[in-house]
This record gives sequence, structure tokens and C-alpha cells, in this order.
Amino acid sequence: MFKLLSTTGDQAIDLQPGRTVVVGRAVTSDVPIYDPTISRRHAELRLTDGGVQVKDLGSSNGTFLNGARVTEAVAGENDVITFGNVAFRVKSVTAPAPRPRVSASLPAEFGGKPGAGTIVRQLPVTHSGGVPAIVVDRASGASHLKVAAQTLEERREKKLSLLLEISKELSKQQELDRLLDKVVDFTFQIMNVDRVSILLLEDKTGELVPRVSKGKTGSAAASKHVPQSIARKAVEERVAILSDNAAADERFKGKSILIQSVRSAMCTPLMGTDQQVLGILYVDNLTATHSFADEDLEFLIAFGSLAAVGIENSRRSERLQREALVLSNFQRYFSPNIAAVIAQQQDAGKLPSQKRPVVIFFSDIRGFTPMSETMSPDDIATLLNSYLTEMVEIVFEHGGTLDKFIGDAIMALWGAPIAHEDDADRAMRCALDQLAALQKLNTKWKEQGRPELGIGLGINFGEVFAGNVGSDRRLEYTVIGDAVNTAKRLCDTAGANEIIISEPFYQQLKQPPKVDPLEPIHVKGKSKMIPVYRVKR
Repeated sequence: MFKLLSTTGDQAIDLQPGRTVVVGRAVTSDVPIYDPTISRRHAELRLTDGGVQVKDLGSSNGTFLNGARVTEAVAGENDVITFGNVAFRVKSVTAPAPRPRVSASLPAEFGGKPGAGTIVRQLPVTHSGGVPAIVVDRASGASHLKVAAQTLEERREKKLSLLLEISKELSKQQELDRLLDKVVDFTFQIMNVDRVSILLLEDKTGELVPRVSKGKTGSAAASKHVPQSIARKAVEERVAILSDNAAADERFKGKSILIQSVRSAMCTPLMGTDQQVLGILYVDNLTATHSFADEDLEFLIAFGSLAAVGIENSRRSERLQREALVLSNFQRYFSPNIAAVIAQQQDAGKLPSQKRPVVIFFSDIRGFTPMSETMSPDDIATLLNSYLTEMVEIVFEHGGTLDKFIGDAIMALWGAPIAHEDDADRAMRCALDQLAALQKLNTKWKEQGRPELGIGLGINFGEVFAGNVGSDRRLEYTVIGDAVNTAKRLCDTAGANEIIISEPFYQQLKQPPKVDPLEPIHVKGKSKMIPVYRVKR
């Protein structure tokens, strides 16, 4: 006879002659193993005369015998079978096990000494990708679960049914606060406890922050302080804790335990699917010692796993809603990839206000005012919409930010709110591509009998103030400074289909085009003339 014992010592798989056992992450597996590297139906195990026959069921991460990946093999005494990343060693036994199950081994240091009046149990908790196995061995004390049944099998079925119903209800809650309230309410409904508290870890500080805490009578004032000694142990060691007499336990001698007269307590970490602790679920009784059984702790772990899934889903829903709102606001001004980056930031939509060096780009239609006097309003709108749509798409293609439209002029930025090493070259390519696109538009418009357009472009580089500017009713992300005025002056200087650039911008180019030096220009507010260049095409 053989059984499998995990190399970490916290799980054992007992095998029965003549019966095939399915190992997997699904709760319906004969032996559930809740690890992200385990497939829902990972492998089959069966006793043979020579050892344990193992058969992989097409798992994603494979089944291994002594380090070699196998499809089907027979393992003997002391061989190591690994499912994904979870390893078991084959051990011989002298007596047959009653049926396949997963048992949790309890470290001796948490067993307590006889007569000490303190018993502490500890169970390792993994990710929340499924409900941990509920062991139906005889409990160490009277269970405080509100589950009535005549037999152990009936009790097991009712517990699983209860967890399924809880899972359905929690999945309906999209708002985090409502979800946490629901978890607390369910805890009182299914367990005889005096207090329930949920604390969540803050991402930035790593501190446990109370989010919801209630007593059986409905008062929360007396139950906001979970004993930190228990909370820290649950988070740092990722274990669920059952203390039958917390006040007498040397490991839990915190002042909060003594002040609150905590007698019996249970605490389970809420584990996310990425193996990160999201927080803790804590319950206790203030008067009775030895009030919780192993079964209560195992059920709390299962319940905590469902709560963790709900918390992750709620946070994901809130993030998606926030990103959708930010995207709808910012995709008008930023290229889709930049808008997506902004939306994924923690303070999405709150762009920083700061001084920073940027590229400022202006383009303007030459002679548009006299041209528009001979056109109907509908024709003007059609022409402008076609032109501006094409030009803005080119700005976005090169990673630029649309600052604003000024009549028929376009103001764009590179370097704000997100900078790249080649921002100057991006702006240069954008200007050249705009002139190429305009040439194609003019060809099409000429065939349609519409007037042709010519545009002037000016590009500068310099330090500006970048941030949200406006009133309480309307804010816009823009840049302000002398560098902006200079860029506008360059654009005004450019003739039809000319690109005029400044000396500072030219120095920023990693791949500068051929240029013709022009006479320096004067910009209002500046005493010195500014060197400028015309880009050759």
C-alpha cells in the first residue's frame, strides 16, 4: 500500500485499491489541490502491485516523475511525483486508508501543551482560485457552523451547497463596500460568532486598514481593533489561525487582546489569484474559550477564498469603469496608446501640473478666411472636418497630444504628458506626413471641384508650464510659456506648405532633415532675434 505526501508536509493523498483518483484544481476533483500551476483535471492516480500509476490528463504545466515529464508511469517507494509545481513523495503504508481525501498537517509547535489551556491551529492558505478542500474528519471540538445534518456526508454536501450560494450572491456585488458588508452579514448567518472584521492591505503603505467591522448586536464601535499580533501572523506567514484561548497564548500577548478580552478567535488571509494578500477576515468570541473547531477554520478559509475573488472582481470592475471614463475624456486629445497609459494610472485623469521641456507644433491653413467667404457654411464645415480629421490622426500616429483647435489651426505637443527620447523626431515626421497627406487630399478635392488648401507649419522646443488649466466647470490640459508663443510665430512666418523650425528644436533632432537657414526672426517679448530654418522637402 502507498500514499502520497507533499514535500512541504501539509497535504497527503491516501489511495484505495481498485479506485482511480483524479487530482486537479476543480472542486469536483477527488483530490482538490488549489495551486495556480494545477489544471482543473490534472492527473489520475491508481494503486498497482508495483506502486502508484500516474496518468497525465493533458494538463497545462505537466506531470513529472523524479523530474522527468511523463504522460503515464508507475512510481515506487520514495519516488517524487510533481503536478505543475506541487511535489508529492510516494510513501508505503501498512493499512489501507478509508477513502481518498486531503488532510492538513498541523505543525507541532502550534499544538499546545497538555493542560496549558491554549490550543492554536494553523493551516496554510494559497491563492483564491478555488474553494479549499473541506476535511470531514472528526472535529476537535463542537462546530459553530449553522449547518444541521444527520451524517457527515450530508453535512459536507450542505456546506458545499452553502458555499455555492454564497459565491452566487457575492458575484452580484460590484461595489466594494457593499460586497464587504455582504461578507460580514453572511458570516453572522452561517457561524456563531460575536464579532466579524475585514481589514484590507493598502497598496502604497502595506498597512492593514479596517474596512468593515460589526458585532452580533449590530454595534461596530467595540470591534474596530483586530488584535495586531494575530493579524500580522496571518498576513506575514499566509496562514489561517484558530486560537482557542487567545488571551492565554504566549504568541498573542498583544495589549489589544487583553483590552478586548478576546478568548477565541479565527483569522484567514484573503489571498488574491496572484498570490498577494488582499487583507484578512477575522472572527472571535469574547467570552467562551475552546469555542471553535477545526471544521470552523476550514470553512472560514473556504469562505475567505470566495470573498477574495469577490474583492478582486469588484476592484477590477471599478478600475474598468474609471478607465472607460478617462478614455472617453482623453482620447479626444491624446493618441489611443497614450490615453490608455493615462487611464491605467492610479490617479487616472489627474494629470500633474509641472514645468517641463516639450515640443510645440502649430499648423495653419493659408488664406482660409478669404476662401471661406466664397463657400457656403456646409461646404466650409465639410472641408474643415475632412482636413482636421486627417491631420489629427497623423498627430496621434506619431504619439503626439492634440492641445487644441484655434479656428482652422492645430496646436499639438510632444513630451507632455508622457515624454519619449525621440519626441523631436516624431514631431518632424508628423509635419512631413501632414504635407504628404494634404497633397493627396488636394488631388481628391480638385477632382471634386473643391478648392485646394495650403498650410504653414512651425515647430519649437522649450520649457513650458504643462497642466490642467481652466475653471471648475471646464479644465483642459495645455501648455503655457514663451516657447508656445515662439512656435506660433514660426507658424505665422511659414508660407504655404512650408515647415519653419527653431534652433532649439533643430538641436533636439537625432535625425535632422536638410534645412535652409533663414533670417532670424523677432518674437514679441524677446530682445534677441531667433535663428530659424526652413525644412527642405
